[in-house]
Amino acid sequence: MIQSQEFTKFGKGKTEMEITTIEKNHTLCAVIHGQGAIIQDSQSALDVLMQAKYEAGTANIVIDKKLITEDFFILSTGLAGEILQKYINYAGRIAIYGDYSQYTSKPLKDFIYESNQGKDVFFVATQKEAIECLTR
Repeated sequence: MIQSQEFTKFGKGKTEMEITTIEKNHTLCAVIHGQGAIIQDSQSALDVLMQAKYEAGTANIVIDKKLITEDFFILSTGLAGEILQKYINYAGRIAIYGDYSQYTSKPLKDFIYESNQGKDVFFVATQKEAIECLTR
């Protein structure tokens, strides 16, 4: 694994984020770090993807679920679908890591399960697993 750090000030008055790039199996991932909800809506999610493409040269995003608004995990808001559709449209892939045990919604559990069966969107427990999913 090769790591390098790139620092990004994320928009006017928005949350600062740091992008760390990790290469594994000849695939580059942008690991997003920051404080608070960096992804709050579909535009901020697209901003993260475009920043990673521009600065890190990759559309493979690894992000802690703590950096995503909780509304994402309430499927009835439509936010998860909206964000993930943008990522697919812009050839982005995302692996979200964290503890999902607090969620009791069967539709959300089904959504996570189905997403993990594909190639573009993953919900896993650790950053290491997230990187593994995107670099297989």
